[in-house]
Amino acid sequence: MSVGQTKDAGWQIGVSKTIGRSAEEVWDFITSPEGVAIWLGEGVTVHPEPGVGYETADGIRGETRSFREMDRIRLTWQPTGWSHETTLQLAVRASGPGKAMLRIHQERLADAAEREQQRRHWQAVIAKLAEGLA
Repeated sequence: MSVGQTKDAGWQIGVSKTIGRSAEEVWDFITSPEGVAIWLGEGVTVHPEPGVGYETADGIRGETRSFREMDRIRLTWQPTGWSHETTLQLAVRASGPGKAMLRIHQERLADAAEREQQRRHWQAVIAKLAEGLA
């Protein structure tokens, strides 16, 4: 198998960044309207109840799969024009005093090209989230 290819979940990508803020501050930001607008899109709220759907102003749609307070958000993610949905996860972990690791993971991508496209996308998103927390 190639890098990023899994046996069961198609292609996947993960990006992470250590941020000089507490895990609580990072969590509060990524679940705030401002933070959600950066990583998911304008005009939506992430609901903690599994099965609750969303659609952004840009047409990305999906539903909450799991929401573990101060830990991780897992949802389906499908932009307009894609014939398949993917699974997106954001996770926050304390990584020292006043520092937290933010991880974004996406699986069920179609192929290596889509994986590379999403790698660039999530790298830009995580950089914008870090800027928003600065």
